[in-house]
Order: sequence, then structure tokens, then C-alpha cells
Amino acid sequence: MLCAAPFITLLAGCNGGGSSTEPPKPATYVSVNWKDLPASSDHDLIAGFKAWRSACTRLAKDPIWSGPCGAAGQVPETAGAINSFLQTYLQVYSLRSANNDQHGLITGYYEPIYRGSLERTGPYTVPVYGVPSDLIVVSLESVYPELKGKRLRGRLEGNVLKPYDNAATITKQGVNAPVLAWLSDPMDLQFLQIQGSGRIQLDSGRQLRIGYADQNGHPYRPVGRWLVEQGELKKEEVSMRRIREWAQAHPERVPDLLASNPSYVFFSQRPDSNEAPRGSLNVPLTPGYSVAIDRKVIPLGSLVWLSTTRPDGSPVIRPVAAQDTGGAITGEVRADLFWGTGDEAGALAGNMKQDGKLWLLWPKGVPLPSAE
Repeated sequence: MLCAAPFITLLAGCNGGGSSTEPPKPATYVSVNWKDLPASSDHDLIAGFKAWRSACTRLAKDPIWSGPCGAAGQVPETAGAINSFLQTYLQVYSLRSANNDQHGLITGYYEPIYRGSLERTGPYTVPVYGVPSDLIVVSLESVYPELKGKRLRGRLEGNVLKPYDNAATITKQGVNAPVLAWLSDPMDLQFLQIQGSGRIQLDSGRQLRIGYADQNGHPYRPVGRWLVEQGELKKEEVSMRRIREWAQAHPERVPDLLASNPSYVFFSQRPDSNEAPRGSLNVPLTPGYSVAIDRKVIPLGSLVWLSTTRPDGSPVIRPVAAQDTGGAITGEVRADLFWGTGDEAGALAGNMKQDGKLWLLWPKGVPLPSAE
């Protein structure tokens, strides 16, 4: 995924290779009428529909979405036409937790830009690694179908598969992997791994684009939690800005901070372009209208109605496209809203820890995800 790694994950934990150890909780889908949805502006309705429709080239052969996607291409981009299409093809389900609570957590993520170099030179001494040649990835679902999506990662020592090195060992000893670029600040690398993708601004003016490729198999332990446990920050203070300020004030303790998270993300280079990063559905994300979700509750490609607020309290009510996933994006009423690229998007994403509600817009006549 892009990662869909919100800044709340500085406490909760998320990256493209992360996984939750908590047992899945059953979601509740409560059928409601279209009139029960909070009203969206025409602008947001059209933008959210277009974001969802952008994935129809990938979804057209999916039996769940073949009908709606087959008709979506002919829908004029007007609020009236879109409303008619939605109500013709989709049914509304309020998402509830196992205890029937409608409220959940809405966070934000973005694509960062950090200065770097293609060569190790001057201040640029922090490597951004590609996938190591000795990393072995074993998909478990072929043997244990109940472990669908779960993978075991390690390296061979003789004929034995051993756990791969943790982040502290990789940072200290390196790995047998290509170096895609060099950064100047280890905190930039940590946040790049949390977000799961980003751009590296080179002195030549080029922006090198990289994205999540794999992970070392160790569980993600958020560095923000370590700071709280150390008494350095209060839980409600944790944000990228506060963690970076702490690191700048305590450079001698940064290695301990980073070592508290054993997870390590490896990247791959993506084609240079001005398009938005691609999420787990492999389509460009739409700022403000693409979300990462728990795919056990909301299948990738779904259209979701979101009601939440920005950090300043202004409402965000709109349809959004479920086009990404993340290790910490788990739960029945849980979404991570993609805000775009760069510092402005990062500031907005970094403060998103909002209460919200979600409604699944699901094709009529198709069994709900819980019944599949």
C-alpha cells in the first residue's frame, strides 16, 4: 500500500507490512435508507464519485463491481445523474462495531517529500534500501486458508528459515540490498517508512519517487508509544511535529528511539510522474477522496460515505473510494484519509484524529462482505 499510515500510528502502529495480532472482530452492517445519509455538497459528491470510478478499469472484471462499473462510465458528472446512479445500483449500510457503535476513528496520511541524494555524500548518509536479495517471503494462505493475506518473512541459514534482522541490526550492519537514495536525517527515513511512500528531492531538481516494496517481518512498534512510555511526551501530544522536535533536542537518544521499533520497510523506485501515489488497489489516489480501510470490513474498490471533521472542526461529508490499506487501519468504523503530497498535506494529515461515521455503499443483490 501507499501505506495509509496515519500519524495516529505513531501511537497505534501502521506500515505496509504491518499486521495486527488482535483477533478480527465481526462487523455489523445495518441497512439504512439513502435519506439517512448526511448531505454532501454537489462538489464533494462529484469528486468522490470520480475518485471511485477511476478504479473501474481494474474492477470491471470483478463480479461484485462489474455491474456498477459497467454503467458508471456513462454517468454524466452532475450531482443529479450521480445520485440517480448510486441509488439505482447501490444499497446503503451503516457500519457498526461489534457493540453496535456507529462512531470510529478517522485519521489522515500523505506523501512526504524529503531532500536526498543518489550518492552518499556530504550530509546524505542515511540509506533508503530496496528489497534485500536474501529476504524470503512465504505466503501462508496456500497451506492455511484462514491466514489469507498473512506472510512469513525471514532468511535461510542452511536449510532453516530464521527471522530477518530487526531494524536496529539493519541500521547498524546494513543489508545486502540496493540503495535507492540517501537521506540526511534518520527521522526522515522513519517517517518515510511510516507513510509507506514518498518523494526524494534531489539537488538536480528531480523528485525520485519510491513506494513500499516489502518489510522485514517484525511487528511495528510505534516510536510515539516509546516516547510516552519514557515519560517524554503525553499521549495526546504525539504527532510527527512533536516527535521530530524531541529528536532534534535529543540527538544522542535518537538511536534508542528508532531501535524501539523493530519493523523496517524496504522500498522500490516508482516511475517519475506528477500523478498521485498508488494505493493497494494500484490506482492513483485522489487527495481528499481516497481512503485506506480494513479490507476485512470494507473490500478494496468499495464506495464509502464518510462523515467526519477536519482538525479545525469543519465538516468533511462526502463519498470516498476505498483504494488503500494499512497495518494499523483495523476495525469496523476506521478509515485513513489521503490528503495529498508535501508539507501542507502533511500538516493536515498529522493532526487528523477525528471521530467519524462510515456507510458502505454496496452493490444490490451481492452478499455482504461478512457473508462471503
